[in-house]
Amino acid sequence: MIYFDSCATTLEKPESVREAMVQALHTMSSPGRGSYPASRKAEEAAYQCRQEAAELFHAGSPENVVFTMNATHGLNIAIKTLIRPGMHVVISGYEHNAVTRPLHTISDLTVTIVDAPLFEPEQMAAGFEKALAGGAQVAICNHVSNVFGCVQPIEQIAALCRQYHVPLIVDASQSAGILPVDLLGWDAAFVAMPGHKGLYGPQGTGLLLCNHDTDTLLEGGTGSASRLQDMPDFLPDRLEAGTHNMPGIAGLLAGIRFVRGLGLSPIAAHETELARYAASLLRQEEGITVYARPGFDHQTGVVSFTVKDRDTEEIGELLATRSIAVRAGLQCAPLAHKTVGTLETGTVRLSTSVFSQKRQVDTFLKEMRDIIRE
Repeated sequence: MIYFDSCATTLEKPESVREAMVQALHTMSSPGRGSYPASRKAEEAAYQCRQEAAELFHAGSPENVVFTMNATHGLNIAIKTLIRPGMHVVISGYEHNAVTRPLHTISDLTVTIVDAPLFEPEQMAAGFEKALAGGAQVAICNHVSNVFGCVQPIEQIAALCRQYHVPLIVDASQSAGILPVDLLGWDAAFVAMPGHKGLYGPQGTGLLLCNHDTDTLLEGGTGSASRLQDMPDFLPDRLEAGTHNMPGIAGLLAGIRFVRGLGLSPIAAHETELARYAASLLRQEEGITVYARPGFDHQTGVVSFTVKDRDTEEIGELLATRSIAVRAGLQCAPLAHKTVGTLETGTVRLSTSVFSQKRQVDTFLKEMRDIIRE
């Protein structure tokens, strides 16, 4: 199978991730729950994962790195910590349902949506400044759109949030492991990310980087302050109720080490070059609209496109019958499609990883030509 759906999850993982998970299944119990070797080994692996993540994402202390089930889990914690009924929130017009659905559950919100055009970071920053000057109390923005791969001007938005003393939540689902993420440099309140995408860890893992006081989403055992019925008031214990996913955390640690070993710049360059190549070939086909700039300015290794008079989900299904995996439809981000004008059709999305190859793009284009001519 040719796999071009890494925005959903990186299916192809380093061998070190599999090995770490298998070893954890046989050698690790619950961290912080005992003095015996299996518990100590788990505690050491969990700490090492926090430490390496803190270094990679400039989170300061390892204790500021909280394990979650995925980015959605982390975003829910961040949103429900900072936002209360009646508040004014500003978001980009490219947010995923992991942001918009939690907001939808909070009553009487004023939500300003900055619907700047694709690949126009200055207009996005200007829209955030207008909303912040107009009284927005919390800002939320993804670092990269999961639909179109457009890179948002997070540094500028973060600077504006500092200027207006407004907390910022960053969804780094599509940038962690590809672009620099800097919790303390941005002075963001929270940065949420999955473990199973650009960090090459397993599904069911994620990280929430914390630079703000937190409310709990779950309560339960932590292995600390057990006499108290309140959750501990310190991180990471405050947000980590229940038994840890140690095979997942061990795999995530191996994935983070894999990414750090390769380096962010080479990973981003490889993925973007393949996506640029795919976009250039797609543009040669009549009836295909490609959502990308020729030079891939402000864009990662993601290409969304539509085919005139063809259903995008049908194209995804036809590619699947040819052993090519893409994501077609609305990609859980109807707001992004509304902003760009593709809400009625959705798009076909091709997303690359460090394991993607140019010859795979050539095969994809050959099959696309056959589908178009059917």
